Amino acid sequence: MKSAEIREKFLKFFESKGHQIVASSSLVPHEDPTLLFTNAGMNQFKDVFLGFDKRPYSRATTSQKCVRAGGKHNDLENVGYTARHHTFFEMLGNFSFGDYFKRDAIAYAWELLTGEFKLPKDKLWVTVYAEDDEAYDIWTKEVGVPAERVIRIGDNKGARYASDNFWMMGDTGPCGPCTEIFFDHGPEIWGGPPGSPEEDGDRYIEIWNNVFMQFNRDEAGVMHPLPKPSVDTGMGLERISAVLQHVHSNYEIDLFQNLIKAAARETKVADLDSPSLKVLADHIRACSFLIADGVIPGNEGRGYVLRRIIRRAIRHGYKLGARVAFFHRLVADLVVEMGEAYPDLKAAQARVSEVLKQEEDRFFATIENGMTILEAELAAMAAAGVKVFNGETAFKLHDTYGFPLDLTADVCRERDVTVDAVAFDAAMTRQKEQARAAGKFKMAANLDYDGPATTFHGYERLEERGNVLALYKDGAPVNELVEGEIGVMVLDNTPFYAESGGQVGDRGELRGAAGIFAVEDTQKIQATVFGHHGVVKTGRLSVGQGVTAKVDAAARARTQRNHSVTHLMHKALREVLGAHVQQKGSQVDPDKTRFDFAHTAPMTAEEIREVEEIVNAEILANAATDARVMPIEEAQKTGAMMLFGEKYGDEVRVMTIGSTRELCGGTHVARTGDIGLFKILSEGGVAAGVRRIEAVTGELALHYVQEQERRVQGVAALLKAQPDEVAERVAAVLDNVRALEKELARLKSKLAASQGDDLVAQATDVKGVKVLAAMLDGADVPTLRETMDKLKDKLKSAAIVLASAADGKVSLIAGVTADQTGRVKAGELVNFVAQQVGGKGGGRPDMAQAGGTEPSKLPAALAGVADWVAGKL
Repeated sequence: MKSAEIREKFLKFFESKGHQIVASSSLVPHEDPTLLFTNAGMNQFKDVFLGFDKRPYSRATTSQKCVRAGGKHNDLENVGYTARHHTFFEMLGNFSFGDYFKRDAIAYAWELLTGEFKLPKDKLWVTVYAEDDEAYDIWTKEVGVPAERVIRIGDNKGARYASDNFWMMGDTGPCGPCTEIFFDHGPEIWGGPPGSPEEDGDRYIEIWNNVFMQFNRDEAGVMHPLPKPSVDTGMGLERISAVLQHVHSNYEIDLFQNLIKAAARETKVADLDSPSLKVLADHIRACSFLIADGVIPGNEGRGYVLRRIIRRAIRHGYKLGARVAFFHRLVADLVVEMGEAYPDLKAAQARVSEVLKQEEDRFFATIENGMTILEAELAAMAAAGVKVFNGETAFKLHDTYGFPLDLTADVCRERDVTVDAVAFDAAMTRQKEQARAAGKFKMAANLDYDGPATTFHGYERLEERGNVLALYKDGAPVNELVEGEIGVMVLDNTPFYAESGGQVGDRGELRGAAGIFAVEDTQKIQATVFGHHGVVKTGRLSVGQGVTAKVDAAARARTQRNHSVTHLMHKALREVLGAHVQQKGSQVDPDKTRFDFAHTAPMTAEEIREVEEIVNAEILANAATDARVMPIEEAQKTGAMMLFGEKYGDEVRVMTIGSTRELCGGTHVARTGDIGLFKILSEGGVAAGVRRIEAVTGELALHYVQEQERRVQGVAALLKAQPDEVAERVAAVLDNVRALEKELARLKSKLAASQGDDLVAQATDVKGVKVLAAMLDGADVPTLRETMDKLKDKLKSAAIVLASAADGKVSLIAGVTADQTGRVKAGELVNFVAQQVGGKGGGRPDMAQAGGTEPSKLPAALAGVADWVAGKL
């Protein structure tokens, strides 16, 4: 039975038992900040189990895509070394939300395994939580499993409820006792039943886990009974496929075998048992599904985990002999295997392939040097019997060659070597300290503040009375700042917006009775404490003094225009390029908006124009904007866009601008018409699968358009044409230039031919070989090469040096006919001359090139060529 058939049979079985078939959720749990990736089938039903959400069904069944490659649940390091660990896997599950409980859950599992899948009953073993007498009795007295095959497992992980048979999704959340079903692969395979000293063997393999949700664990570790006990069960598709296909390893099932063959095809490897091929087959699934769900390779969070998996795959491909991008070509094979079950993957195939290829191209450019250094170090360690890899060297690989520590550790583990992580961390800390010392001091960091919060009034007004709560100079608290001193000021009330959400901090002025403080930037010291950075212009300011805080209105207005238009542009990009477009970062200041977004290809000129038209149409509509603070659950119901990777509090600010609705804490225009004009300045790539747009609004957009018009008019004047004729006239000029270049090349070729005829007579005979060293006035390098070819044809057996000089630089070419390259090397000959004129060069034995910086020494250098050649003959 193929994996696809097993998946389908599982879902249909539970559908026949009254379960709703629910599609797999995204690998990115957008509404659960406690999880890095979806790692279990119940993740999408967490709020249902907690009673926060109500579904129109009380029973559900899914085939959930899962990733365990980061955070608490991390199987990455085991992939490729064991028979059953994966970064990506599918979890078959059935769920009861306050409907059936232990008895029915156990009965369904047994019926499916022994009835539908026809597994031998005597091959199945069961575990229960030691204190769960109810589950034990159901198995032994009702199902009829012999007591010797039902094993009680207690708190075997060092703490209360820390047990293999007490399931927890995370440190907090739904949890409860569980009962697991194991398949016995037979006595020919080493290993003991669960709970025995040999339980880590491969004979007894867990295939099903029934979790009985009875509690919600809070941050203090207290177990609160759930309002309705529920059931969460899971069975790994890969594991049950191995059992039903009568193979021992997950990598032997049909799905993996096809991917392994594809990996072997792309790496040109004949040995299908290579562990590296298993790594590639596993990693292409994780990488492809993560990218399809919106994750982009990066340097932090989910993006960093994805980058680690991709680089691990590339390293294993490199180990197999791959030296150019290959991994992305496996996406098409994966779509054949899983595209029907997951149509989103099929729809994203081209984008996934492009993101992977870009990441491959980048890493292949660095892996060669890193692997060379790593292999040399490991070889030296093996010779010396050393088993701990130097942490300083590991850091050098990371810092200088872009070779990440986890990849170094992965290679070392294959050689039974560990990495000195302490020394690596020390080197990393030392570098960070040096970087901080060399960089600009950012006073908002590490300020010691313990006082009232700042109340922000900047949404309503740009001027506000406040009192000075704290002052800082050089990062230390002070009681006053005097004229000329740079510092940070904390107020109890302020209209100044502190940098966050991509919007820069406000600038302006704080005016007190005894002094004026020019605010150059506003940063958050803590979440609700604003630091006003700047310099005392006149007088002095002290703690406790009252001030009038006034924001630079013109700068704020320009910033608001740029921020509001970013919302409109984001929506327009999704309309023009597709729903896969997601914000990956932004910076909004008075001069421009810079917007990073997920997209694999450069935008065409037509796409840029279309985005501009959509945004400017929204501006012309002059719709009023609206900001409302509401609970996050209510915000979700409004359809407000939530940015990928952002963490939100219980209450959020929902911003409606034109046809857009997003969660945003920034400052914005009152009406879309206030933006004035929107113009994109540039679009380009900044990382694998991430593009960047820079754009301007209002008077800056007008100035940009006027400047472009001035330039076009200037070009038109030079061409003696009207502005609308510029493109046609420039094309004509370029055609003329190309024609002149061709004519120039023809004349140079003719000159080279004529000079070649003249130079033949200048060649001297040295021991039967024609030797020629000559200057060609005004000749460029192509002319020297062409002349050289003609001279070699005419002289038949010769050693030749040709030179030219211009603008204080010397160009040299040496040529040796094929019959003499065994005795005279063109590279040595050209270097003989080059070293005398302040240069060096090299090339093939028959042709070599060099340069120099001392033309005055060229005649003497050429004069010595004949004697040098004679010494070689």
